[in-house]
Amino acid sequence: MRGQLIETDSTKTEIVSKKNTEVHSPKKASIYSAILPGLGQAYNKKYWKIPIIYAGFGTLGYFIGWNNNSYQTYKQAYIDLTDGDESTNSHLDLDASKYYDLNNPTDYNNFKTGLSKQQEYFRRNRDLLIISTLGFYGLNIIDASVDAHFFDFDITDDLSFNWQPAANLHDNQLLYGINCRFNF
Repeated sequence: MRGQLIETDSTKTEIVSKKNTEVHSPKKASIYSAILPGLGQAYNKKYWKIPIIYAGFGTLGYFIGWNNNSYQTYKQAYIDLTDGDESTNSHLDLDASKYYDLNNPTDYNNFKTGLSKQQEYFRRNRDLLIISTLGFYGLNIIDASVDAHFFDFDITDDLSFNWQPAANLHDNQLLYGINCRFNF
């Protein structure tokens, strides 16, 4: 039996060859994306996602600025209306001021209430957009991490899912159901 051939296990050579290759690190992708949004996507070679990330941040930044400017306008108008100084009149620059007679106490109170509500509306929207930006930043990091986890994931051509109706016998009774088969 000295001359017997020993079969080599092909899986062992495959495992050894995988150990020699550099591992794609989800931690590194997450850190890159945390330092500079889009850098983790570049590390994962998903370059098409980078413009989407910056367009998202740009859009959120634009609306934060727009809401903040409107908030500051209504805040200043409210301050100018209630300070009692005749020289401060930025509230008259607003379109809504032409619909109110500010010498009438009812119109004055309605205009003051409207300014207060608009101020709160734009402040709330600005704050929600800042929170949304933080959420988008976190989503950018999560996306980089998940892509890095699936970087070496191999989907072969024979991956399939087959389902068909089936009838099985159990205790001499015919049972109807669905038969599912996965091919890897």
